[in-house]
Amino acid sequence: MNQTDRHGFANFDAVLFDLDGVITKTAVLHAAAWKRLFDEYLKKLAARTRSGYEPFDPSRDYRFYVDGKARYDGVKDFLKSRNVTLPPGSPNDGPDQETIYGLGNKKDEYFDGCLRETGVVVYPGTVRYLRAARAAGLKTAVVSSSHHCREIIQSVGLTALFETRIDGYEIDRLHLPGKPAPDTFLEAARRLGVLPGKAIVIEDALAGVQAGQAGGFGLVIGVNRENQTDALRQHGADIVVDDLAEMLPSEPATEPSAAPPAGD
Repeated sequence: MNQTDRHGFANFDAVLFDLDGVITKTAVLHAAAWKRLFDEYLKKLAARTRSGYEPFDPSRDYRFYVDGKARYDGVKDFLKSRNVTLPPGSPNDGPDQETIYGLGNKKDEYFDGCLRETGVVVYPGTVRYLRAARAAGLKTAVVSSSHHCREIIQSVGLTALFETRIDGYEIDRLHLPGKPAPDTFLEAARRLGVLPGKAIVIEDALAGVQAGQAGGFGLVIGVNRENQTDALRQHGADIVVDDLAEMLPSEPATEPSAAPPAGD
């Protein structure tokens, strides 16, 4: 009996997808933007305090402190791991202000530059899974802390396949706590009119699978993009796959495909 027999769509009413690292290969752009931001800041801090400089690790630090989280939570949590405390500031802080918001806004500038330079890459296995879920009658949502979610989904032609979107702007507007809190996924389920127990959550981030479990969702699928199968299971994934195509009838694997750079 294959995985689609044991975990078929018939048991569920909706699928809630994370964006970066699940639908699109934009997690690598986020990791690069975070590294540029923190390495610059840590170098300046080390020079000012005459202390040692330890660069941001795009694997370990990204995975545990910023991946899947709201931008400003990521700034705060990483700095806390280095015993650095900054004032929160305000959302309008410029990128050169030494506050949580200031650093977060600078990171967004760096990510925006990467996005426009490289474009967006989608995972074909995820698109197949998304289309199969829709064909089976399931409702779908994209749930991401990214403020670029709308333009990214639009740039790859997937907007019509999602009935609702919870993104960085909605998180700000509704004052929702970000992942690993389950509130963003719960809001998506509420908008779709489904019970959490009848919905599937799909995540590649440790904070994301934690959120899925905390929300009482019926199935949490962890997508292993960074050689962290065990960690995904430990943080709450019921199933871990390397690609969502594994959850569907066999078809030859393909490489991620590129779309033109996202626009405004």
